Amino acid sequence: MRPCAGCVTIDPIMTINNDAKTKLKVLVTGTAGFIGFHFTRKLLSLGCHVIGIDNLNPYYDVNLKLSRLKELGFSDTQLGQVAFKEPASLEKTGKLIFYPKDLTDREALEKIVATEQPDYVVHLAAQTGVRYSVENPHAYIDSNIVAFIDILETCRHNCQCIKHLVYSSSSSVYGSNETMPFSVHHNVDHPVSLYAATKKANELMAHTYSHLYGIPTTGLRFFTVYGPWGRPDMSYFLFTRKILAGEPIEVFNYGDMKRDFTYIDDIVTGVYNIMLKVPEGNPGWDGRNPDPASSRAPYRLFNIGSRQPVDLLYFIGLIEKNLGKKAKKKLLPLQKGDMKETCADTAALHEYTGYQPTTPIEEGIAKFVEWYLNYYGIK
Repeated sequence: MRPCAGCVTIDPIMTINNDAKTKLKVLVTGTAGFIGFHFTRKLLSLGCHVIGIDNLNPYYDVNLKLSRLKELGFSDTQLGQVAFKEPASLEKTGKLIFYPKDLTDREALEKIVATEQPDYVVHLAAQTGVRYSVENPHAYIDSNIVAFIDILETCRHNCQCIKHLVYSSSSSVYGSNETMPFSVHHNVDHPVSLYAATKKANELMAHTYSHLYGIPTTGLRFFTVYGPWGRPDMSYFLFTRKILAGEPIEVFNYGDMKRDFTYIDDIVTGVYNIMLKVPEGNPGWDGRNPDPASSRAPYRLFNIGSRQPVDLLYFIGLIEKNLGKKAKKKLLPLQKGDMKETCADTAALHEYTGYQPTTPIEEGIAKFVEWYLNYYGIK
């Protein structure tokens, strides 16, 4: 691998042993997050060298994020040495290096990438949540816009080593579009939440850098990811907690909603296969009839979902069945920023990588509930 210009040294904050042979070197942002944790675990199982970055912010329970890091193999002693405001340096011992850093710390990000020289960058860190964006807009600009330009600039300055930038987008970008299933070839100019607008902005920013600097970028529009170690702000997590506590659950649009729920293992497999497939410019792209999903630049967009939208009330019923307890439902109108239905057209991704989700919703919910009960020690 060629060294990057202007390389400097920086001590890793946290590392972990992994005796497997290193095959690839991957920078994963959001390592302690839901998708980032699962993706990191997959990379380690394949013998990859992972450089993890996460600011461990308190948007939801930090203890859950620390538990994910422990599941990756960090010791209680290592976790205990992490000071969130003033991170402590820990001894470098193996194949996972973790930096509790904020991506808006541009100098630190540049030093990490220049020193570690990853082959691939998989950017999964983001401020998530549609409803939260209505009340906390500035958090989305900082985490989703400012941080993303820092990622793009860092890739530009270290393009000698970085082969491919993969980043998370969202099904939320489809906004007011009512044509089902959602296709990457559809127009997405009418977002209905600031969260969706920031993800659309990420796609536009990525294309600009692919066009100007030849940086290969691929955006993945995730469709309602769920599973063990999930986010506590997600509906299935909230439903499970409240049903067990005997509290009413909030059911929006009076239950008349559908979501393309996608199990985490299917997502992770899709992300890994995409990472290895570095995009090239589309020679058939026509500026007079532009396709939003590709470009003359090395730029691609894909939906990654299950292709099987599930009725919200059926979804709740599965949670009830696995808990052995009925929910008390509080029926409410559709909230601002919410979409009534999502459904992914994944034909382009299937053609490109052979992507094929394999986990039915019944199996996925059963696995999540089993994990939830074990994690929280509920008999």
